[in-house]
Amino acid sequence: MSKHLASVLTTVNAPYSVQLDYAGLAYCLADLELAKQHPGHISAFLGEVPLALQVELAVVHHIPVPDLKAFAAAFSAWSGESYPLAA
Repeated sequence: MSKHLASVLTTVNAPYSVQLDYAGLAYCLADLELAKQHPGHISAFLGEVPLALQVELAVVHHIPVPDLKAFAAAFSAWSGESYPLAA
């Protein structure tokens, strides 16, 4: 995993007492129902983490990019927020 991916968890976890690790974040990105249990983390990932890092994290965790885009669209529809990856 690249060194610049370290900033992803800092961004995602910053305001929360419950911290996700990379595996936990990847599980959320592959399961909408699980992601709904961590809406702030997922919103931060999709809204604040640069797209290139979102894609890199997905690839490292064997999440196909089309699946990540579909997840982003589904999470966007559920949350009411708009995210670049969901467009």
